[in-house]
Order: sequence, then C-alpha cells, then structure tokens
Amino acid sequence: TAWTKRFGAFEEAVASGWMAVRGIKRRRNVSRGFILSDHADWQGLNQVIRETGASRILVTHGFSDIFSRWLQEQGYESRVIETEFSGEESPDQV
Repeated sequence: TAWTKRFGAFEEAVASGWMAVRGIKRRRNVSRGFILSDHADWQGLNQVIRETGASRILVTHGFSDIFSRWLQEQGYESRVIETEFSGEESPDQV
C-alpha cells in the first residue's frame, strides 16, 4: 500500500508457535519467521495444573476434548466449557 512506501525496503515476517515446524516459513511464503506463541506447551501446562493443586479443570479451547479426557485419566475432574473461540488452526492457516 502507499503508506508503507514511506518506510523503504521491508520484509514480511510471521510470529507464531507454528514457526517451530519445519517448512512453515516456506509454505507461508514469508522472509522471516519467529517462534513466538501465547500457548503453553504440554509439559508446562500440565506442570501449572499440578502446582496449583486444583482438582477441577475447565478446558476452554484448543484440543479441549482430548485434553479434558487426558486430565480425567490423570484423576482430575475435568470438562469442556464451550466458548466463541473457533478452535485450532492448521499451520497453513496461521
């Protein structure tokens, strides 16, 4: 667009946890990719749940059915809470 010409040469970049997956930068056709995500990783998420001492976990988005079932298998009371969040995106949609 016209306003971007004021900045001179630039490159397009994407910041996403999906950038950790090999080939995503190329498939997204971007010059730079930064691995940055607002999602907790599997180990970190489970560690936080353990450390809180919570016995009841309400899962709101992501792979909620799978994660809730995993938590139940670990002895937690867990269920999915439906929200307006549309769900996970595949790496090619990010």
